Amino acid sequence: MLLSIATVCLSGTLDEKLEAIAQAGFTGVEIFENDLLTFDGSPADVRRIVADLGLKIVTFQPFRDFEGMPEPQRSRTFDRAERKFDVMQELGCDLLMICSNVAPDSLGGIDRAAEDFRELGGRAAARGFRVAYEALAWGRHVNDYRDAWEIVRRADHPSVGLVLDTFHTFARKTDLKPIRAIPKDRIFLVQVADAPQLDMDYLSWSRHFRCLPGQGDFALGDFMASLQATGFDGLLSLEIFNDRFRAGSTRAVAVDGHRSLLFMLDELRQRTGQAIPEVPVLPGRVACRGVEFVEFAVDDAFQPGFETLLRGLGFRRSGVHRSKAVTRWSQGGINFVLNAEKEGFAHSFAVAHGPSVCAMALRVDDADAAMTRAGALLDQSYRGRIGPGELEIPALRGLGGSLLYFVDEKRASLWETDFAPAADDAPPAGLTRIDHVQQSMQYEEMLTWLLFYASLLDVHKSPVQDVLDPGGIVHSQVVQTADGALRLVLNASQSQRTMSARFLDGILGSGVQHIALATDDIFATVERLKAGGVDLLPIPENYYEDLEAKGLALEEIERMRGANILYDRDGSAEYWQVYTKSLADGFFFEIVERLDYQGFGAANAPIRLAAQTRFARKPQHL
Repeated sequence: MLLSIATVCLSGTLDEKLEAIAQAGFTGVEIFENDLLTFDGSPADVRRIVADLGLKIVTFQPFRDFEGMPEPQRSRTFDRAERKFDVMQELGCDLLMICSNVAPDSLGGIDRAAEDFRELGGRAAARGFRVAYEALAWGRHVNDYRDAWEIVRRADHPSVGLVLDTFHTFARKTDLKPIRAIPKDRIFLVQVADAPQLDMDYLSWSRHFRCLPGQGDFALGDFMASLQATGFDGLLSLEIFNDRFRAGSTRAVAVDGHRSLLFMLDELRQRTGQAIPEVPVLPGRVACRGVEFVEFAVDDAFQPGFETLLRGLGFRRSGVHRSKAVTRWSQGGINFVLNAEKEGFAHSFAVAHGPSVCAMALRVDDADAAMTRAGALLDQSYRGRIGPGELEIPALRGLGGSLLYFVDEKRASLWETDFAPAADDAPPAGLTRIDHVQQSMQYEEMLTWLLFYASLLDVHKSPVQDVLDPGGIVHSQVVQTADGALRLVLNASQSQRTMSARFLDGILGSGVQHIALATDDIFATVERLKAGGVDLLPIPENYYEDLEAKGLALEEIERMRGANILYDRDGSAEYWQVYTKSLADGFFFEIVERLDYQGFGAANAPIRLAAQTRFARKPQHL
């Protein structure tokens, strides 16, 4: 199976796209006609560039409005095809991809279309070329791959084959079973795209919302299983139209593309038990048992105030690094690491972004297996300076240049090896574990990090939710383990006025904007926080007036009002949440209590965001 990507997937000029595609490890490339038309050079120049990069042009596409045209348009259509063959000869490409006709004057009929393709197949064969036919979901007469296959079958020419495209198949909810009966040598090209489930016209959906495998809602595993049943081992290519990709990094999207195919094919191998020679056998997706620690890069100005906040939250300084200016703060199963080193990764991170979260460590069963899978998926590893006697912790580059560590029980304990115990008897506040971590990022990055987590970790993703911020809409999506041991909330906004966007401006990049900490008794915890001098985010009175509609007792509402606690309910499941005031850069803590509740209090998000926006109008300092 030859893995390929269409140039239309990427931003940039054609030469920039080709270079990124080669660097991402692809073997093949589909040349989109518009990219060639805007290229400052000849098709022969493109051929040389592609060869120098070690790539192969697998398809020239698209050729539109071909079959079923009345005369004199039919004759002109064949003339157009001959000119495309001339271009293909210069490109060194042997396959022309043809989309089903959408022209209003085109004529229907399976036999008429088959006759056109039989003639075109003869012309293509005379020049050493092939043609492949794709059913567009919005095709005028042919919009189903089953009809396209019948046309190809009746054309009965070895140079005429079929294109299967996942978007057009899933958009129309077409039955996948007939794919299994198509001879593999008649499938010339398979184009893969995922997409969110949307209720809109096919053309707009296709042109703006396609995404990479693993980023959308399509059951690509079912499609690939049907395809594998044919024994298909030919061209497998990505064809993605997406506004985010066109605005994003050319290289990053190319790498994401290759990662998405490897992920999809590895899932297929595990599902069917059949080997796929082009895809290495990977360890399974990483089972995460929780967050071992969150590391903050701090400086001399920030550290004292932040430590005061941690003490107010009930954390105690439980360890001091044996050789570095690093301390451990803990409570229940929560560990925060404060790194005040004057050199090294954390220091550089603080210089670039200000005091902020620079790393997160996940508890896993096998850290080495996690790194093996990550490497195969093209994730970038990191190895920092390790001092004498220090524990080396496997790490990847994560969001915003931060680090993602993996710790397991096979290695010595980090806390015993690197840290000396510290005597600190600060009273706890009843916090037990990290409930979830919210990461804010650029809108164009959101699909990248969704794929990063979904392909590496054994998590599932929630549907995207649009949260109303006073400054605009924030898109929010959750990835989490089945047992809730790890919950990551990914937020992004196209507006520059939202709290999420202001946070990105404050730290000059993407990063962790808030950490939610769990308690078994939020009212008791809030009392301890108040006693510890923690400033909580004030919630408007009108919110509590509205809570009466949920059928809560007035006494309970008054308790929540006095503690600035927000409340949500889903059936019999309940959720309470309270927030600290934001720090100068927009970072804050959340305290939550769950009673069989699986969500994140989405109904309360506009209330919280409005309150934080009011609070942010005045400069705040630790």
